[in-house]
Amino acid sequence: MGVSRFLRREPKFSVAITSEQPRFLVVEDHPLVRRGIRQLLLETYPRATVDEADCAEAAVSSVRTAEYDLVVLDLSLPRQSGLAAMELLHAQKEGLRIAIFSMHAEREFAMRALRSGAHAYVTKDLPPEYLLAAIRKTLAGGIWVSDTLAESLTRSAVDGIDASPHSRLSPRELKVLTMLAAGNTVSEISAQLTLSVKTISTYRTRLLEKLAMKTNAQLTRYCLDHGLLS
Repeated sequence: MGVSRFLRREPKFSVAITSEQPRFLVVEDHPLVRRGIRQLLLETYPRATVDEADCAEAAVSSVRTAEYDLVVLDLSLPRQSGLAAMELLHAQKEGLRIAIFSMHAEREFAMRALRSGAHAYVTKDLPPEYLLAAIRKTLAGGIWVSDTLAESLTRSAVDGIDASPHSRLSPRELKVLTMLAAGNTVSEISAQLTLSVKTISTYRTRLLEKLAMKTNAQLTRYCLDHGLLS
């Protein structure tokens, strides 16, 4: 998604210029998207400070040394997923407010993100005004979700169930699941996540039990059917 996506804004929300001076951190590995978000934020908050990070490690380093009012975080990051990055960021700064801005559909990741400590979930196919609305709500101390997700949450609350088995996985379990489904061996995952082979094997066994499956091929099929592989 290029900068033009952020510049051609549709008049769905009223965007008033404010004299506030919030400090933002934009965590996104695509430079053009980071530039677009940065420009959008500065157009809306002219006196804001907008820092940038292209990976989880850089984001953690920034949060360690600066106080942010809001982090805008992508879920698809190199080496560490955005969900894993949230864990690291919250461990670094308790109560940090995070708005997810992701290409992943709400139905697959929004609930997991919110349960992991996100305060907003906005998909990249929405007009930029939705991201601004989410940022305003989050800065004001609230939680922002789309009308579609709000309806889904209400239905889940009424039914008392969450239909997706992977929604009950921890962020680390989900990461191992997607890596296995992508064809990585236990040893390769061990090296990439800097965890022991025994630990990854335990994760694999746990995943097969939780998802009622027996093989990696079944895990791969599950991830493809649920849009978990980008």
